[in-house]
Amino acid sequence: MSDLTQPLQDAIAEAEKLVETAPFIRTEQDLLEGYDYLAGRIRMAVQMAFDHDLDRPLFINPTHQFSRQGLDNPDAIYFNAYLQEGVEYVVRGVRGTTADLSFQVMGGAYTADSAATSMLAFDDRELDIADDGSFEFTYVAEPGAKTMIVREVYNDWDTEERGTLWIERSDTVGVPAKPLTEQRLRRRYEVAGRLLTGSIQTWLAFPHFFQYKEPVNRPTAPQSTPGGLSSQRSSIGHYELAEDEALVVTVPECTDCAYQAIQIGSDWYVSTDYETHQTSLTKAQAVTDPDGMMRFVISEHPPGGTPIANWLETTGHRTGALMLRWQRIERDLGPEDGPVVEKVPLADVPDRLPHFTPLTTEEYAARIAARQRSVARRMLS
Repeated sequence: MSDLTQPLQDAIAEAEKLVETAPFIRTEQDLLEGYDYLAGRIRMAVQMAFDHDLDRPLFINPTHQFSRQGLDNPDAIYFNAYLQEGVEYVVRGVRGTTADLSFQVMGGAYTADSAATSMLAFDDRELDIADDGSFEFTYVAEPGAKTMIVREVYNDWDTEERGTLWIERSDTVGVPAKPLTEQRLRRRYEVAGRLLTGSIQTWLAFPHFFQYKEPVNRPTAPQSTPGGLSSQRSSIGHYELAEDEALVVTVPECTDCAYQAIQIGSDWYVSTDYETHQTSLTKAQAVTDPDGMMRFVISEHPPGGTPIANWLETTGHRTGALMLRWQRIERDLGPEDGPVVEKVPLADVPDRLPHFTPLTTEEYAARIAARQRSVARRMLS
C-alpha cells in the first residue's frame, strides 16, 4: 500500500504549479495568498472525499474562512451533501433567526468549462415550519441530481443565530457502515486528488465567464445569479484602482428583501479577510443616508485620512472582484435598484459624499472587534 496516497501527492504538486503560474500574480502578497488558498483547497478536497458516504449522507461545511472558493459570501454558512439518483432523502432541522435559509439541488459540477445546473431552488418560505422552528421535508433525487447545497445567510452578524440541519437516506438509516477496504480508501485518495486540481482550475477560469467579462469598475444591474437561487439577484463586476484612487458605489437600500450586501474579493476569486478588515457590509452593518441610499467607498486607504462606516478595504489588492447580493426578494429588481459607480481620486471622496462622517480610530476598532466576535461565534470549520 505504499502508493496509496500517490494520487493526492501528485495532485498537490500539480495544484502548486497552477497556483505559482496564475496570470494575475504581481506581488509577493499575491503568491503568498495563493499558497494559503492552496492549503484551503487541499483541506476541502480531503474533507469532501473522506467525510462523505453516499450510503450515509451528511451536510459538510466545505467553504469557510479557512477554505475559501467561488467568491464565497462572508455572510453565509454553506453546507453540501452528495446525492444519488432515485434515492429518497429526508432533511430535518430547526430554523434559526438568520435572514435567509435556502436549499438548492445541483446537477453536474462547476468546472473550468461550465457552471453547474440548478435543478431545484427554494427557501424556507416554502417549508412547513412548526412553532418551535422545526421542519422536515422529503426529496427524491431526480435524474442528474448530484448535490444539495444549503446556504444560511446573515444580515445582522451580531443578533441572528444559526439553526440546526441534518439529512439522511430513508433506506439506509440505522444500517451500519460498510467495512473499510483498501479499494475504497484508494478511491478516496484518487477522488481527493481530482477534486483538488479540478477546483483550482475551475475557480481560476470561472470569473472570466462572468465577472471579468464586464468593463472594469462597472458592476452590472441586478440580475439572476449564474447557477444561483431563484430568490436571489446579484450585481457582478471587478475593480482596478491605484493606491490614490477610490470607487464610490451608491445603491438604494432595498426594503423588499431580507438580505442585501456588498463585498470585494481577490483575483483568486475568494473573499478577502472579512474578520480583521472590513471587506464586506450588509445593509444591517452599513449606514444608509437620509435619502435612502447607501454609499460605499472602496479604497486601499481610508477616505479623508480616517475610516468611515461604509469603507471597504482593498487590503493591498489593486484589482479584484466586486459583488452585490439581494436575497429573499419579494419583487423583481430593476436597474434602478442597482449600483451607480464612480472612480475618483481618493482625496476627492469627502466631496462626493453628502454625509461624510469620519469615525475615530477607537470606533473603527470596535467595528472590527465586533466582526471578529461574530465570525468566531457563527462560523464552522
